Amino acid sequence: MRYIVLGDIHGNLEALTAVLADAGEAGFDRVLCVGDIVGYGANPKECIEVVRDCDALVVAGNHDWAVLDKVSIDYFNADARDSIEWTREQLSAADLEYLDAAKLIEVVQEVTLVHSSPFSPEYFDYLQTLYDVQLAFDHLATRLCFVGHSHWPVMFLNTTPVDYFLREEFELPPDRRAVVNVGSVGQPRDSDPRACYFIYESEQQTIYLRRVDYDLHPASEKILAAGLPATNARRIVLGR
Repeated sequence: MRYIVLGDIHGNLEALTAVLADAGEAGFDRVLCVGDIVGYGANPKECIEVVRDCDALVVAGNHDWAVLDKVSIDYFNADARDSIEWTREQLSAADLEYLDAAKLIEVVQEVTLVHSSPFSPEYFDYLQTLYDVQLAFDHLATRLCFVGHSHWPVMFLNTTPVDYFLREEFELPPDRRAVVNVGSVGQPRDSDPRACYFIYESEQQTIYLRRVDYDLHPASEKILAAGLPATNARRIVLGR
């Protein structure tokens, strides 16, 4: 099976469209999404529709939960809170129902999907230290886990100590487990504004990093036109 793995789309329709077009050129069997379809961007409703039409397997992100009032928006900074409140006004009952149906963790073909970490996923903690990553491995029931949340693509391997790196192509060793942060489709923060996603070939146990150019300015300008925080628009262009 060939999967494409998306994360942190954040209402950026232009980036999502470009990623699906890029993935479609090579072909894929299924879409996996590690959450945060909404938040920050100007097209949350349209992004939900695209993901839903792809029949993607989706887990809940913290922005998805915040829109549903399943986590307090006091947890977020001012720009994120304003974006969440604006997003709530754009979504229909059917959109909210779709977000609400997403679980915190899903497993498909011995692969775990979670927005933040297999350890206490309801708290949406970041994998900021090697201790955080080790906790993730300690609570991981499969050999491979895809996460999002930080908007930084990175791969972790359960060596001693934990190894971390980023490669365009990586074959999972048979005696190791990996946690892979898939970066962000709609708002990368690693100083590369190109949309980011991953491909996973389950039979070969091979993971590919993909970066996709797209026209940043319409996505950025729509954020400003909607009255969303200007920081959201700048981050799309700067990639951080």
